[in-house]
Amino acid sequence: MSKPITVLCLSSAVKGQRLIQELKRLGCRVFLLTEERWRDDEWPYESLEGIHYMHSLANRQHVINAASYMARGLQFDLIIPLDEYEVQTASALREHFVMPGMTASEAQPFNDKLAMRVRAKAAGIPVPEFTPVFNYDVLRAWMARVPPPWLLKPRHEAGAMGIKRCEDAEQVWRWLDQLGDEQSRRLLEQFVPSDVFHVDALVWQGEVVFTIASAYGKPPLSVSHGGGVFTTRTLPAECDEAQVLTALNAQVIHALAPPRFSGAVHAEYLRTLEDRRWLFLEVAVRVGGANIADMIEHATGINPWVEWARMEVARFHGEDYTLPAARRNHAGILICLARQEHPDLSGYNDPEVVWRLKKRYHAGLILVSPDAGRVQALLDSYAQRFAADFLARAEPWETGRVV
Repeated sequence: MSKPITVLCLSSAVKGQRLIQELKRLGCRVFLLTEERWRDDEWPYESLEGIHYMHSLANRQHVINAASYMARGLQFDLIIPLDEYEVQTASALREHFVMPGMTASEAQPFNDKLAMRVRAKAAGIPVPEFTPVFNYDVLRAWMARVPPPWLLKPRHEAGAMGIKRCEDAEQVWRWLDQLGDEQSRRLLEQFVPSDVFHVDALVWQGEVVFTIASAYGKPPLSVSHGGGVFTTRTLPAECDEAQVLTALNAQVIHALAPPRFSGAVHAEYLRTLEDRRWLFLEVAVRVGGANIADMIEHATGINPWVEWARMEVARFHGEDYTLPAARRNHAGILICLARQEHPDLSGYNDPEVVWRLKKRYHAGLILVSPDAGRVQALLDSYAQRFAADFLARAEPWETGRVV
């Protein structure tokens, strides 16, 4: 009998429970390295051989030191990052331990918004106008050519974290003065009023084996900065938007992923309001956040966390991976910060409600129907009711991570 695979999972957020459970089901020994603030949180403790806590996973060298200490008594076979912030850290650990898997340079296009735009543009994939924040003459020329508003974006933050909207050059220079030596870790990008979409995919040995396209309600940037109810819904696979997004997403993966890459991919795209152009926004080698994986599972029967775990084990053993048969219902999710510690969702009792979020100071539901129009109508209605019944707002925050 072969010895079980020993897996180290990294996460600075409470997520990936289904991946951990599936790894355990497949016979792996799973260890978790996470942050002290998540001690006693909702981890699948029965599936974990051990949990090691740090004050923070933000400093990469400190994580390498901690994992090296753990490795004195454990021989890790796989290192899996559960959160976007740990993708580069996991790659650095693999290099430190001389283990197979995605390297730091291979991971860079998925963690550096500037790198992913440069790589995508070189491959002929349309992106918003952008410029690095390195040379001031180049920056001045770009601002003279590209009309505002602009977004000053951290290159290594997730999603909308730390983004500053600038209406003119003076605002840009003020922010750069405040950033000091950190300004080269930013890029400047034209803000283009758009509808925002996301595509969630599974890739096995470089081939896309599963894709599902979805449409956000309000853009995530608007929700994170202005408050509101987050919504997204799956698109019918046969609709024009889904067809375009599926093809564009395959181009992005081919351009950015290393050869024979396997894993989960979450990407976001814009369709401009003015001229209906499609633009690539960003991509990450992770499962979509905000319980999007649960929405996908209710729509298709495929859970990206579970399949990612199966891929990792198959790849380690040199075996083939086969995606389970998928069904095609339509699903939507809505989530918001709540004023109440435990919001009462009992009044949301339509038969399409299949899931309720259990998280303090949050309200959330997933809806499923064979009718895409019914899902959209319920999302619109419920979002208005959520705003009245629960909605609270918190200021966006920044991580200040050390890379």
